[in-house]
Amino acid sequence: MEGAAIFVDGLVKRYGELVAVNGLSLSVPRGTIYGLLGPDGAGKTTTIRCLAGAINFDAGEVRLEGWRLPEDLDRVRPLIGYMPQRFALYQDLTLEENLNFFADLYQVPQEERARRFPQLLAFTRLEQHTRKLAGQLSGGMKQKLALCTVLVHRPPVLLLDEPSTGVDPVSRREFWQILLELRKQGVSILVSTPYMDEAEKCDRIGMMARGHLLVEGTPQELRERFPFRVLAIKAEPLFAARQVLGKLQGVKTAVLHGDVVDVVVEDAEAVITRAPEALAAAGLSFQSLREIPPGLEDVFVHELSSRGLATPHTVARGGE
Repeated sequence: MEGAAIFVDGLVKRYGELVAVNGLSLSVPRGTIYGLLGPDGAGKTTTIRCLAGAINFDAGEVRLEGWRLPEDLDRVRPLIGYMPQRFALYQDLTLEENLNFFADLYQVPQEERARRFPQLLAFTRLEQHTRKLAGQLSGGMKQKLALCTVLVHRPPVLLLDEPSTGVDPVSRREFWQILLELRKQGVSILVSTPYMDEAEKCDRIGMMARGHLLVEGTPQELRERFPFRVLAIKAEPLFAARQVLGKLQGVKTAVLHGDVVDVVVEDAEAVITRAPEALAAAGLSFQSLREIPPGLEDVFVHELSSRGLATPHTVARGGE
């Protein structure tokens, strides 16, 4: 717990018979980005709402910057910037008016606003849009404005719930560039995401499903845990190739990724020999085969299957 901006041990949150978060434990060192990766219904939003003090939890220990929830909630609130999935921007207020509204909530002095607002607007590249109504902004700009409003009081900890969901790939990249810069400034960030490519940018990742933290570690540590090898096989027609490859002995999974089939195998050498023969026998055109490092999606699917859980379809590689 020492040196942790966020410390969670055995967090449990129930809604009647449903256990939304089941014994979750994690630690976020100061000045790092921790990503909660998982599909809808994994428990990510509930976890972040518990940490933000927005809802009470049923069991476990939660500390932010050393202060315990819920006992020290009044001390914790000024230390966090909480950005829920549907952030409450006021659509009929201008960008500048929204900033002032949230600065009022946090009692930010006028002289501090005069210094802080230009910095935030320049940082997020919104300085040319201060007179626009929030309702006139694009989805990416709205997310940047929402981030500005949670930064007006300089919180050392950010809790961001799927902040880039629903925005275009370019805006997602820009938003994450901002988060990476905030990390350089020493801000500690817990962010939830359904996107594999965003999880890759985090210092540590916790993979969640059905309220459980399946596994956690750095992206490299998680890949090193993967017990199989991955082959990228290009053949035409692609969908038919996936069906053929998926039936080969020693193949665990065969999924489409762009113009190749990613094949997870137990015995790579055997599949390397059999795959071209099987594709040719099926009248398909084999083009290339190469081994690739396992991705976080491979790790996630393996962690689910090893626990007998169905593979969700809402965790995405990303749109970049």
